[in-house]
Amino acid sequence: MSLIVQKFGGTSVASAKLIFNVANIITRAYQEGNDVVVVVSAQGDMTDELIGKANEINTNASKREMDVLMASGEQISVALLAMAIEKLGFPVTSLLGWQAGVMTSSTYGSAMITKIDPGRIKKELDKKNIVIVAGFQGLSQYYDVTTLGRGGSDTSAVGIAVALSADLCQIYTDVEGVYTADPRFIKNARKLKAISYDEMLELATLGAQVLNNRSVEIAKKHNVELEVLSSFVDVPGTIVREVANMEKMLISGVAKDNNVAKISITGIPDAQGWAFRIFSKLSARDINVDTILQSAVHGDKRDIFFTVNEDRLSDAVEALNKYCESIEGAKLTYDKNVAKISIVGAGMQTHAGVAAKMFEALFTAHIDIQMIATSEIKVSVIVSQENADEAVRTVHNAFFSTID
Repeated sequence: MSLIVQKFGGTSVASAKLIFNVANIITRAYQEGNDVVVVVSAQGDMTDELIGKANEINTNASKREMDVLMASGEQISVALLAMAIEKLGFPVTSLLGWQAGVMTSSTYGSAMITKIDPGRIKKELDKKNIVIVAGFQGLSQYYDVTTLGRGGSDTSAVGIAVALSADLCQIYTDVEGVYTADPRFIKNARKLKAISYDEMLELATLGAQVLNNRSVEIAKKHNVELEVLSSFVDVPGTIVREVANMEKMLISGVAKDNNVAKISITGIPDAQGWAFRIFSKLSARDINVDTILQSAVHGDKRDIFFTVNEDRLSDAVEALNKYCESIEGAKLTYDKNVAKISIVGAGMQTHAGVAAKMFEALFTAHIDIQMIATSEIKVSVIVSQENADEAVRTVHNAFFSTID
């Protein structure tokens, strides 16, 4: 007998028919003799609907009250799924995040899990119940409801798997596993049998939407084996674990991220500490900076270019405007019409020419590269958003066209 944590996304429970499909997957695992804990997201477009309802009342609602509202979507999902399992004749109980012992920081909208007390879940498992837990939510030290941000249900599932020392954490989604590119848009995308934590973390961070990057970080830290698979098609998925590059592929995938904005600050005096002064202002607002490019000194001035998440652009501009206004000749501009295209693969560590092959493909397709960032297992470029889809297809074909 194994203890399995299963997570189902919003598309998997978007209707009554789909809820019963999920209930059948869960009860099949239970009938095989496993203890089963399930983490569920809000149904379909429920999150967008809740945001719409909030905007009808107050477009400037506090983050605390938005968390109270947003957490209600998962409460609906767990109740409906538990009802379906009851109807199938199996013992089940549903728990909200706080009932499942999920404690978080107090950062509304993007809280971090601080600890999980699995006592209540274990009591329910001892009763031979299937346990359904509301993902994406927890409780702060001040006993306020909090939400974990984008992809938070993945984080909930992996965190609970760690707390329970689960044998396996299965992430059910609307695709059959992890692919070399998004199979909904790239027809020759190939499903991977296995991928390392590091590769999956890079892909998730760089825009691949199949797994939340925080969930992969937790899985890697605690060595939790993940399986990404489809809730619609009964086929093996992709295993995420600490493995060598099992398929001996040069790269494992191509990712696109449209949630990117480029900020340019020109005419900065070439004085000691200028970089610290700029980026400390962003750090103070918890704004992550990604790709950074600085120019050579021209006269006594230099320019710097960097990217942030587009949804934090207004905060970044606000944080930097006063600084730039205080410096004669400095100018801040930004561009939201950009995207980040990345290749990821452990094979880069032992093969030369990977970046050159990517750049050649983009050059041949007449796609201009605005910025470049690299690490041991990734190469990322910033391109115009209007060229992003073509860039993904071009780069993917360059590396995968010869794969059967």
